[in-house]
Amino acid sequence: MLRSILTALLLVAASIFCAGQPALPASFVAKTIHSPAGAEIYVRSGGKGPAVVLLHGYAENSDSWAPLAENLMKDHTVIVPDLRGIGKSSIPAGGYDKKTQAADVRAVVTGLGFDKTVVVSHDIGIMVAYAYAATYPDKVERLVVMDAPIPGLGPWTEILQMPGVWHFNFHGPDAERLVQGRERIYFDRIWNDFTGDPGKPDNATRDFFTASYTRPGGMRAGFAQFAAFGQDAKDNREFAKTKLTMRVLAVGGEKSMGTLEGAIMRDAAVNVQEAVIAGSGHWLMEERPAETVALIRTFLDQGH
Repeated sequence: MLRSILTALLLVAASIFCAGQPALPASFVAKTIHSPAGAEIYVRSGGKGPAVVLLHGYAENSDSWAPLAENLMKDHTVIVPDLRGIGKSSIPAGGYDKKTQAADVRAVVTGLGFDKTVVVSHDIGIMVAYAYAATYPDKVERLVVMDAPIPGLGPWTEILQMPGVWHFNFHGPDAERLVQGRERIYFDRIWNDFTGDPGKPDNATRDFFTASYTRPGGMRAGFAQFAAFGQDAKDNREFAKTKLTMRVLAVGGEKSMGTLEGAIMRDAAVNVQEAVIAGSGHWLMEERPAETVALIRTFLDQGH
C-alpha cells in the first residue's frame, strides 16, 4: 500500500513539471491594465501574501512561469504580465526599450493595488527587470535575474560579436517577411541553439509559444525587443552609475550563461548572490523546473 501511495505521489509531482504545454494556475484572475507609456498589458495574478512579479523572456510568454507560479502562490500574490507586444498584451508601434517597459510593469503593479514587490525575471525579462529596479529602486525588495546578458553591462561588446547571438541583429521588414508563416522554424533555431536538452522545450510548448508571436504585428514587436538594444545599452550605462542595493540572485544555466550572470550583475549591484543550475541550458523553467523553483523559493524565504 505504501509503495502504491509513493508511486502515485511521484506521478503527481512529475505531472506538475512535465505536462507539456505550460499554463498558469486556473485560479489566476486575468486583467488588462493600461500603461501610461502607451500599451495595454495583459496580466494574470493569484495567490495571497507579499507580491512577486514574474517577467518572461523572448520566444516565450507569461505561461512559461507555470511551475514557479504554482509554488509561490501558496504564500505570495503572484503577478504575471505578458510583455508589451507579446502574448495577449497590445502591440504598440514603439516603446520596446526596456526603460519604457519598466513603466509598463509599474503600471501593472500599482494597477493591482501594490507598491513594493519582489521581481523574478528570465531572458529579455531580466533587461526589463533591471530597468525597473534601477528606475524604482525603493519598490523592489529582492531581484532574481536568470540567464541573459544586459545591454551595456559587463562584456556586452564581446557578447555582441559572438555568432550565437545572430538573432540580436535579425530584425526589420525583410526579416519579418522571411519568417512570416515560418515562425516555428525561426524559433526552433533559437530554442535548439540555447538548450542543454534537445527535447526541451517540447513540441507542445514550442507550438504554444510560437502562437504568441503569430498575431498581426507579433514578429515585428518581437524583433523590436532586439532593435532597442542600442538605446537599452545607453540607458543601462547611466543606470549603472548608481548600483542597486537590494538583494540580487543571479542565475545561469551551466550550459548557457553559467557564472557570467553573476559577474554581469556585480557591475550593477552591491549585494549579489549567484547560482548555476547544473545540466541546464538557457530554458531553465523547461529544462530544470524543479531545481529552478527550489532555488528561487530558498532565496525568497531567506531572512523571513
